[in-house]
Order: sequence, then structure tokens, then C-alpha cells
Amino acid sequence: MPRRRSYDQYCAAARALDRVGDRWALLIVRELLAGPRRYTDLHADLPGVSTDVLASRLRDMERDDLVTRRKLPPPAAAVVYELTARGAGLLPVLGALAEWGAADLGEPRPTDAVRAHWFALPLLRVLGECAGGEAGTVEVVLDTGRFHLSLGPDHRAPASAAYGDGPAGAEPDARLTLSTAACRALADGGLPLTDAVREGRVAVHGESPLAKVLSGR
Repeated sequence: MPRRRSYDQYCAAARALDRVGDRWALLIVRELLAGPRRYTDLHADLPGVSTDVLASRLRDMERDDLVTRRKLPPPAAAVVYELTARGAGLLPVLGALAEWGAADLGEPRPTDAVRAHWFALPLLRVLGECAGGEAGTVEVVLDTGRFHLSLGPDHRAPASAAYGDGPAGAEPDARLTLSTAACRALADGGLPLTDAVREGRVAVHGESPLAKVLSGR
């Protein structure tokens, strides 16, 4: 396959943008950071992308060793896309972009699609900073849905922090219940978690060390 157009600049940032600078590429990474996804699932959680563009981006990302395909064993027998180790290494990049862009969220526009797990990236940073090194699974319950986060000893390390759409598979170490507005305020840094818990804007459930740290007990 012919390579896409390059910036042809001997610069690490330019090289990175050669691979993930196309429209939709980083948002595909955002979705696959939650784990392997079928093409139809990716298309459903990327409102606005055409099937042709999504297929083209996935082909490019496979070629660049960011994404791989595999077939699930029976009875599923479905083809899923997942990140390679190189692709998963973009987690801190997406986290930094989410932190930088959180101040521009404001209220949702009438045309905005909303998915609860799109708050996972900024909350990985916020909760990781508040966890004090405690590791565990946190389930986050919003009025728009729920997702779960896995916090490791070092919240900055891609290998020790990940998230998933929907409830945690097992009983989480902590469960946070809050509104989308409170979640947005946490994400943009306007509301410290300790204040949110004290004011009743965030409820922390659980008796694990992680739950106690997050709740300020």
C-alpha cells in the first residue's frame, strides 16, 4: 500500500503526526484504549465518521503497527481491532490532550454526541493523582452511563492504567456516583475531588483502601 503524505520534517512531533495526525485517528485510539472492539462497535461510538473513512484509518493504523486485527474464538467468531503496544503507548498523549481540552467543554451543544466513557481519560489523571499510589478498579456512574478505570501504583504509566466501557466485571474497589456536570468540573480542574466529596457532589462507595483514600477517610 502507498504511504500517506508526510510532512517530510526531521522532527519527532512531525513523525508522530505522520501516523496519527489524520482526522479520526486519535479518536480511534481513544476507543481502543478501552479494549478490543468490533468494527460495528467502533462505528457506533464514533458518531460522524463514515464507514469508508473508518475503514481507511484502520488500514493505515494497521500498516503503521498501531492497531492489529484478530478473530475471536467460537462461539463469538467475530473480528476485533485492538491496539498494539505502540498504539497503547498513546495513552499519555490522549490524556494530555484531554487535560488541555477540558476547559473548552462547557455545556454540551445540541449537536454533541455524548458517551459516558469519554470522561475516562481525564478521570484517569484526576483519580490517579488523588489515589496516593493505591491501586484498584474504580467504577464511575454518571447520569449518561457508566465506565470503569484501573488505577495502578503509577497513574502516569500507560501499562498500569486503563479503562473500559460499562460496569466493572467484578465488584470494584470503589464506586463513584456523580453528575456529568460534576464530572466535567473534576476534569477541567475547577473542582477538587476532596471538595466534591465534602459537598456531596460525588459519592464514594466501598471499604477498600482505595475507596477510603478517594473519599478522604
